[in-house]
Amino acid sequence: MMSPQSGDTQRFGEATARALRENVRALEERRAAHEARLPRAEQVARTITRFTGSMTFVYLHLIAYGLWVIVNLGWLPGLTQFDPTLVILATEASVEALFLSTFVLISQNRMAAEADRRAELDLHVNLLTEHELTKLAGLMSAMAERMDLPGRDDPQLEEVRREVGPLDVLDELDRHRPDPS
Repeated sequence: MMSPQSGDTQRFGEATARALRENVRALEERRAAHEARLPRAEQVARTITRFTGSMTFVYLHLIAYGLWVIVNLGWLPGLTQFDPTLVILATEASVEALFLSTFVLISQNRMAAEADRRAELDLHVNLLTEHELTKLAGLMSAMAERMDLPGRDDPQLEEVRREVGPLDVLDELDRHRPDPS
């Protein structure tokens, strides 16, 4: 039986597989360090949101609310009704919904901030890649010129060699974006 690592090596090659494992490990360490630095209130909100989004939470509520209703409808002889109109249950459920929705919003705000951070990182990586590819295209073009290789006069190659400024791209996107009003 092959280990997952040997499968990676067969698919990617040893150097690529090692780099892939190291990148994944580094990202996991960074994520763990980031989560450890979260304020206590966010850690609590995250824990509550995780639990309330689980089937265990659903099952516990089915049991608790089911028993509450059965007892207060008088269906269990020997147990005294303590909320015959179920007003207390409705109030409790409303207060719980208020707090749960707040925890969900806290989680969504945190996830949106993380998504913004990842999008910014993606933008920076893409801009760096664009810059590097432009430099490589210039180098390749110079080599083709020096070696007198065919295709060196390709107009598309000239376009690829031109550096594209990120602000120019943003300005162009803004010009084509529909007016929000």
